[in-house]
Amino acid sequence: MSRPHGPESGRSDRGLGARLRGMLGLGDVDLVPQSRLSGPMPWVIAIMVALTVIAGAAGLAMRNTAVSARAELAGGISVQIIEARPEERDRQARAAIARLEQSAGVSQVRQVPPAEIDALIEPWLGAQGSGADGIPIPAVIDARLDGDATPSRLRALQYSLHEVAPAARVDAQSAWLKPVFSAIRSLQWLALALVLLLAGAMAAAVLLAVRTALGAHRETIEIVHLLGGTDRQIARVFQRSVGIDAAGGGAAGLALGALVVVFLGRRFAGLGAGLVENGTLRWMDWVILALIPVAGMALAMLTARLSVIHALRKML
Repeated sequence: MSRPHGPESGRSDRGLGARLRGMLGLGDVDLVPQSRLSGPMPWVIAIMVALTVIAGAAGLAMRNTAVSARAELAGGISVQIIEARPEERDRQARAAIARLEQSAGVSQVRQVPPAEIDALIEPWLGAQGSGADGIPIPAVIDARLDGDATPSRLRALQYSLHEVAPAARVDAQSAWLKPVFSAIRSLQWLALALVLLLAGAMAAAVLLAVRTALGAHRETIEIVHLLGGTDRQIARVFQRSVGIDAAGGGAAGLALGALVVVFLGRRFAGLGAGLVENGTLRWMDWVILALIPVAGMALAMLTARLSVIHALRKML
């Protein structure tokens, strides 16, 4: 490549030198001019971060719900006296309560009042569903064990109660919510999959933007190479530019996502459901959500650096 001479050459050399000094951090001129928050990249990152915060908050809330429900139901058991004759059902219920109170490892025993059972089944059987002329409803006894309601302990209690209440059936309360726990686990995996997909989409958007910028400044990059600039120095320029955009977009996305999470949290709290109330976010959950923009910025900068270095090796 021949080098031009004359005044134009001097101005060109000074301009290239200024660009090189800017690339090396020695001046105020940038190799790749940026319009910062007026460009599309920060807003794309803000949307991705906001959606990631919402998906992450949903996954953390469902985890808290499952953990709290398991802790509450770990030692809970229910004894049903399935007997059609009311007098015999009441007699066996009293005998079962007395045996449970004498059993080792049983800390609490409570018979569920018939009015409470009627209120639970009224939406399905009607107001007269469990009356004298209605369907016979089993007597229900709630009890709590000192430890977990393991299958071996349930079998031992079943055998002990069978002696005084042949119609008694012992069940772990956690067994009733197995389908719910399975659904919550599936939703947690879905939230994790959404977070990974959003991370991949953010990386793809950064990759596309960096390749577009490389194509627009190809001639400048080639000249900088001739003046002694290295691939790592050029990649540092793009990495810094993407990092600034990712920081601004990440902060905006975190604020938007946090507002949506707080709004939805208050709406769900108004339902008054036990499982929903147990799904509130803890302070550690908010710390994890606050780290999402930091992780997004690191991912964007790493993607920019690797993509620029890879493209430069193929370009020159």
